[in-house]
Amino acid sequence: MINDCKRCLLLESAEGNMLNIIKEKIQTLSENERVSDELYKKRLSLCKSCDYLISGMCRKCGCYVEFRAAFKDKNCPNADSRKW
Repeated sequence: MINDCKRCLLLESAEGNMLNIIKEKIQTLSENERVSDELYKKRLSLCKSCDYLISGMCRKCGCYVEFRAAFKDKNCPNADSRKW
């Protein structure tokens, strides 16, 4: 059984299968859809400091942050802060 990890990304919470699926889906995004690697890393860094992150999932919207952060047209669902 995998323990919930507050403020952990999938990469850190030992959920490798889901992480691999997400990475594969991100690779299929066009350049017009996907943010730069630098912005992606910055977004994930902001997510790691958020109280809504648990085991790679945003409790505010239910998404996997490692997937949502890759999209240019997505933003942080936390209306209180709009971190990215």
